[in-house]
Parts: sequence; C-alpha cells; structure tokens
Amino acid sequence: MKKIGIISDTHGYWDEKYLHYFEPCDEIWHAGDIGSVEVAEKLAAFRPLRAVCGNCDGGDLRLMYRELNRFKCEDVDVLIKHIGGYPGRYDPSVRSTLFARPPQLFIAGHSHILKVQYDKTLGLLHINPGAAGMQGWHKERTLIRLTIEGNKFADCEVITLRD
Repeated sequence: MKKIGIISDTHGYWDEKYLHYFEPCDEIWHAGDIGSVEVAEKLAAFRPLRAVCGNCDGGDLRLMYRELNRFKCEDVDVLIKHIGGYPGRYDPSVRSTLFARPPQLFIAGHSHILKVQYDKTLGLLHINPGAAGMQGWHKERTLIRLTIEGNKFADCEVITLRD
C-alpha cells in the first residue's frame, strides 16, 4: 500500500502546508510547472518525488524531469504529463500514447482546474490536482492525496490550501 501526494502548478511558490498535508504520504508526484529547482528540491528532500516538467519550467527543471513519466506504483500503471487534457478531450501530444496503451492512472496539470474523473472508454482514472501555487486564475489552491493498494485506488482526498 502506498499513500501518494499529488500536486501541480506550484510555479515556484513554496508553502509549508505542502509538507503538513503530505506528511502521511510515501511519495509525492508533481504534474509540472514546478517553477523552481528549490521547490523540487524541498519536496524531494521530504519524500521521494516523481515529477514532469511543464511548459513554464526552465532549462534546469527540464534537465531534471522529462515531459512524460510512466512507471508502476504497486500494480498500477501510471502516466504523468503536464499538458494532458481530459477524458474525451486529451491533448494531441499524449492522445496516441493513451489510446495505444492506456495506463490505469493518468495525471495531468496545466489547466489549474481540479478534476478527478473516470474515463470509461479507456478504463483509466484521470486526475488533475488543480494548482497549488499563487500564479494563475484559479480561486482555490488544491492538492490531492490518494492511496494505491495493489491495483485499487482508495481514500482520494481533495485538500484546499487556505491562506
């Protein structure tokens, strides 16, 4: 069993609440637009970090993280990409990958819109954790915690970061 903290679109903003809410987590997954090496390093020093670079991430972060990160967590095939779209409206940059070999969990950021949705067509869970940083048009900053046990998902929690 693994408890996962999912975050996106920090845009270089650091909030100590990240550590508070990710305390029970075994790993942290960042869906891009990290914004600074310092944010990535602080998260990675706290828990193992899996991340992708986003469209706003500079050269240093692009050297540290790829655009696509596919891996296994427990028995779940996971794919993370910053610009990914949503079920029924996947971004062209990832659509063929999703349809050729759908993961069980697809995580994307970019839109700053929190969404947890099951894609019946591809048989996958799609998560966009919203945005945890201050930059952007979103009104609430959000994170997600999720438990993966074997090939099952449980305890999906949306956390709103209050200022």
